[in-house]
Amino acid sequence: MRIVMLGKTGVGKSSVSNTILGENVFQIGRTANSATSECRSETRRVDGRDVTLVDTPGLFDTGRSEEELKPEIVKCFTEFSPGPHAFIIMFKVERFTDQEQEVINKINQFFSEEAFKYATVLFTHGDQLEEEQTIEEYFHNNQRLSDLVKKCGGRCHVIDNKYWKDNQPDDYRSNQFQVKQLMKTIDHMIEANKGSCYTNKVLQAVEKLRQEEEKQIRQSPGNKTEEEIRKEAKKRAYKRLLLELAAEMTGALLGSLFGVVQLVGEVTAGSLMVVGALAGAIKRAYKAFQKADKLQKAAKDGSKRCL
Repeated sequence: MRIVMLGKTGVGKSSVSNTILGENVFQIGRTANSATSECRSETRRVDGRDVTLVDTPGLFDTGRSEEELKPEIVKCFTEFSPGPHAFIIMFKVERFTDQEQEVINKINQFFSEEAFKYATVLFTHGDQLEEEQTIEEYFHNNQRLSDLVKKCGGRCHVIDNKYWKDNQPDDYRSNQFQVKQLMKTIDHMIEANKGSCYTNKVLQAVEKLRQEEEKQIRQSPGNKTEEEIRKEAKKRAYKRLLLELAAEMTGALLGSLFGVVQLVGEVTAGSLMVVGALAGAIKRAYKAFQKADKLQKAAKDGSKRCL
């Protein structure tokens, strides 16, 4: 099961990831700056099944430049290809501003409306709720939040990484209880989606490129484990895509990452240019890989005929 954590810097993505996995595997920031400098994934056994959590940097923070976003977006896609089974969209229990709305807008831009079928909303800082107040009561009068939860099939939970420790007298205000409920919700969502993950042609192309890199690594000398091969393949795919993307970004490119959002006119957001360019970068990287592979096979065939 692959789960991607989405939200602004400081919302608590790393803390929640540690709570779900049951151990401190992600570094937690103690200041306003994110402790997560790049996209990272970790896999652990949770309730008898392998769960891979992808902890993302502040992809949805305001004021991020195109150059800052470019490597982070590429790293994220290589980490969760061919696609996540679930997105967890995170907000704090606090005033919902235009910055929070921008997170929703960018999810639409990056992943399209289809992504919400695979998403659950999770609020952090649950201690900010009033006494005996539920999270549903908290956002009941906020139309934008209500609309988001509705898009996500009514899936919504709350957690507090600081105060809601285990063995609380009130189950609702217990992280242990809330995490179990969250995972049940995700299980039911995956079942409703017939076990499928969110994917698209671009993510599938990234996965194919990674698999080709794995194939090359296996053909090379050495006794690497499957986990080591997979990690090395991700690194190689990431580096190749960055190089291709840098070349692609020298020209203007309209469109969004998945070709779902049709843009007309000037693209002003650097993030949209980045994700739009990635589609072309993947295509060129994969074609180059195929060409090199064919040349290598031809060279091998030629050497056999000479023997």
